[in-house]
Amino acid sequence: MFSKFQSLSEEKQDRILNAAIKEFAYKGYQKASTNEIVKEAEISKGLLFHYFNNKKDMYLFLYSHFMDLSMKQILEKIDWTNKDLFKRYKNIGFLKFELFQKYPEMFNFLKSVFKEDAPEVKSDIDKKNKQLIDSGYKDMFGDIDVTMFKDGLDIEKTLNIIFWSLEGFAHKQQDKAIAAEFNQAFLDELMNEMEAYLDILREAFYK
Repeated sequence: MFSKFQSLSEEKQDRILNAAIKEFAYKGYQKASTNEIVKEAEISKGLLFHYFNNKKDMYLFLYSHFMDLSMKQILEKIDWTNKDLFKRYKNIGFLKFELFQKYPEMFNFLKSVFKEDAPEVKSDIDKKNKQLIDSGYKDMFGDIDVTMFKDGLDIEKTLNIIFWSLEGFAHKQQDKAIAAEFNQAFLDELMNEMEAYLDILREAFYK
C-alpha cells in the first residue's frame, strides 16, 4: 500500500517521517497541517498524497512504522539466552526507555497517539494497538522457562494474569509519560516502580 514511499531513498523517507511526526506530535491529528508537513519535508503536497492516499492513512502508517521500529530494535537487543520472564520484561522496559531517549520526536509522537481521541483514527489505533500487544507478547515471551513457576499452577492462566497486570502498569506509565518530561530522573523512577511490581509478581508465582 505504501510501496511508493518505501521505494524512496532513506534520506528522503527520514525527512518526510520526521516532518510528519513532529507536526502530529505537537498538534494532534485534527489540527496537524499537511501544508506544514510538506513545507518541513521540502516536497510538494501532490507528492505527499502520491505516497500516502490521505492524512488518515499517513497517520496510521506512522504509528505502525514507529511501533514496528521500536519492536525490531528491542528484539535485536534482547538476551534470548535468559529465559526468566520477569528479567526479560525488565530488560525490554529498559530498552524501550533507552530507545525513546535516542529518538525523542518518535517518543513525543507515540505519546500523542496514546491520548488521541479523534474519531477518524481512534478505533483504528485501538485495533492496531491490540494487534501489536498480542504479537509482541508472543514474540518476546514465547520461549520463557515455565519450570520456574510454582508447581500446580495453570501456566496459561498464570501468564494471562501476569500480562494483564503488566499491561495495566504500562497504561499507567503511559499516562504519566504524557504529562512528564522524559529525563533521567523520570526514567529512574519508572524503572524502580516497574521493578517493585515485578518483585511482587515474582514472589507470587515463582518457586
